[in-house]
Amino acid sequence: MVLGLAAATHAQDSAAAYSSPKPFEAFSRTILNGRDSVVRLARSQVGLRYRLGATSPGKAFDCSGLVQWVMSLFDVRLPRTAAQQARLGIEIPKDTTQILPGDLLFFGRGKRVTHIGIYVGEGKYVHASNRRKGIIESQLSQARQTWWRGVRRVLPAEADSVRRADSVAVSDRSGS
Repeated sequence: MVLGLAAATHAQDSAAAYSSPKPFEAFSRTILNGRDSVVRLARSQVGLRYRLGATSPGKAFDCSGLVQWVMSLFDVRLPRTAAQQARLGIEIPKDTTQILPGDLLFFGRGKRVTHIGIYVGEGKYVHASNRRKGIIESQLSQARQTWWRGVRRVLPAEADSVRRADSVAVSDRSGS
């Protein structure tokens, strides 16, 4: 009977091992949860006033102030202006199938970047529009293609992070 109990315990342990998360699965979920948190935080500012130069959560923002504040809460330090922010991170194609929530969308005329927002998914982005509209959520499809200049990723993508974490773990093991 003791042998039967030991075999049952071993079977439970084996089942638990197979049902436990794969390496870095929890890390990947954390990143996705972080992107969801960026979206919630950006959307929580919708309805606030627009004011040039403003960086006041719960009161008013300009476009780059909103982006800078949201990203700072995720330990992503960004410069102050939209033009400076649009130079950081990884360039992503202007293809809505490749854009992730939390990516930065930048806009402008000619080669100048004059506006920035945060992609929140489903073809929408949150931005500090202007004095009349304030902080709003807009459809990316309604932005003129000549106005939408590009996309930058300042938060790690799930696959990129898993690859980086995996390579760190491999190098840690090989160095031991």
